Amino acid sequence: MTATGRMSRQVPQKPQQSPRRRLVLTLLRWLALIAAVAAVIWIVRGLRTMGSASEVRVSKLPCGATQDVTPFGDNILYYDGTSIHCLTAGGGIRWSVPVGLGAHFSCSTSQVVAWTDNQVYIFDRSGHTTYNETFREPIQFARIGSRYCAMAVGEDTEPQLLVKNLDGTQVDQESDAYSGMLLLDIGFYGEADQYLWTMAMDVYSTAINTVLNTYQVGKMTTGVQDLGSFLAYKVLYENGRLRVFTTQYMYTYDYKAVQDISSTQLVHGWRLIDYTVPDRGNGSMLLAPTSQIGVSSMSIQELRLLSGSGERRYTIPSACVGAGIIGRNIYGISRQYCYRADVDSGRFTAFSLSLPQGSTITELLGFTTSHAIVAAGDDVYTVSLPR
Repeated sequence: MTATGRMSRQVPQKPQQSPRRRLVLTLLRWLALIAAVAAVIWIVRGLRTMGSASEVRVSKLPCGATQDVTPFGDNILYYDGTSIHCLTAGGGIRWSVPVGLGAHFSCSTSQVVAWTDNQVYIFDRSGHTTYNETFREPIQFARIGSRYCAMAVGEDTEPQLLVKNLDGTQVDQESDAYSGMLLLDIGFYGEADQYLWTMAMDVYSTAINTVLNTYQVGKMTTGVQDLGSFLAYKVLYENGRLRVFTTQYMYTYDYKAVQDISSTQLVHGWRLIDYTVPDRGNGSMLLAPTSQIGVSSMSIQELRLLSGSGERRYTIPSACVGAGIIGRNIYGISRQYCYRADVDSGRFTAFSLSLPQGSTITELLGFTTSHAIVAAGDDVYTVSLPR
């Protein structure tokens, strides 16, 4: 007892931390701070790569996915079994043209050609018919440009190539070059569509042989090239060159079909899915792996862009039912998002798509100049493309 009669008590002392313990605690605090900062950065990046839903508008179209839905400039064409209709991106009907049962059609950005068994029609962007004619022989298919229309007429392996003005005046004909050949496709090229290419297959050859022919419309044949055993599936004209895509290579030719061997590129394992061609300068050709392109569906996540002599590779954040390129932007369409990336940065931004509840995108049908045309089952929608 003390002099005051109170019992003294010891105040417990705070135990001293060892230097090692203090070091461990300091490291743990720093790790927690770093983790918090990383989480903030991850959230901010996620917000930056998620675009505003208000930037994308979804509109339902009055057509079905099986009705030959086709981009037409900034409008959309479809065939309902008797008539071809032209729609705005919002779904309004601009015009309708009756063409009868069993018709097919093809278009440029400003003209349309439609055909049945032996009847052909040409009409302009306003739906005004500029030509129609009935042939004695069946029409296999037709293609149209800004000045001319080309038709494959006759039996499958004995076709004639007819070239007409948009008012139906005949300007060229080739009757003998395709004897024993199956015409596969036709296209116009040059500044004023003054040249024409055709792609045909020799059906009687012991091996697959695709042949490229070029013409100056109304004058003469300018070139012939055997493309060999690799199946050719696309020809496009960009920056004064014909680019021919086969299952193995992309070949390059001048307007007379003279090959530029130094520009040959290996594309085995890749397939051209879209392209953009400016008025001047190099075009851009977008490819996807053939392994990601199915017969009835696509699951695209890797892309390859060819332009001039260079190329770039891209990875989309999630698998897409289709992809395309417009100007300097690459777009991917997944079941729930529209992705956009500048061709130079390659950084994709996701934009959520507001479809009716229970609907998901199943197919990309094409691109207009400002919209993607997509299918959700048999329903068709347009999706405004963020820029």
